[in-house]
Amino acid sequence: MHVTPSDPTLRVSVVIPVYNEMQTLPTVLAKVLARPETWEVVLVDDASTDGSRSYLQGLDGTDRIRVLLHEQNQGKGAALRTGFAAAMGDVVLVQDADLEYDPDDYPVLLAPIYAGKADVVFGSRFLGGPHRVLYFWHSVANKTLTLLSNMLNDINLSDMEVCYKVFRTEILRKIRIQSDRFGVEPELTAKVARLRARIYEVPVSYYGRTYEEGKKIGWRDGLAAFWWIARFGLFHRG
Repeated sequence: MHVTPSDPTLRVSVVIPVYNEMQTLPTVLAKVLARPETWEVVLVDDASTDGSRSYLQGLDGTDRIRVLLHEQNQGKGAALRTGFAAAMGDVVLVQDADLEYDPDDYPVLLAPIYAGKADVVFGSRFLGGPHRVLYFWHSVANKTLTLLSNMLNDINLSDMEVCYKVFRTEILRKIRIQSDRFGVEPELTAKVARLRARIYEVPVSYYGRTYEEGKKIGWRDGLAAFWWIARFGLFHRG
């Protein structure tokens, strides 16, 4: 797709939830800060115990970096809720602290917003970008969850569970996040669909990790996602 150059009038806040990612965190943060699109980085440590927390505390107050700390581990949704509330940019982009997603994809993710065509942009691991070949049943679960979410929300995403989600801040301020863990993905999807936001989807690269390399989401989270999709797609209108 054509990539629109950066819009200097739009300030991009990158929100990064962190939980025990010391092996990859310095590299990810360096790549995020190297991107010209990044106006500020908001890092939320969710009570890490592997050194990530002390590393981030040493960075707090550094140019363009703000660090927020959870005293107890609460989950990705809770970390995003904290980070979103603190973000001061015009656009908020979600970045994981591992190396599964590449900040070099920021121009593609932001292009529909820079062009004035989108309020929300989802990345997609299934639209043709390079990706590491890994777990078959994970891909089946992702596509099944996305299909159910699409049916209940009347949209046609290809990858609802993707990390890379970008929001105009004015849209994000209308959403009250209730999920503490990975239910935040179907919750955000359902709520932007209900707002009738202009949603675009773009291909992104994906360098998935194995469980031995630190992957955290598991089959229990997949089962829980069915409940969150049903809750926010059928029963919950708040």
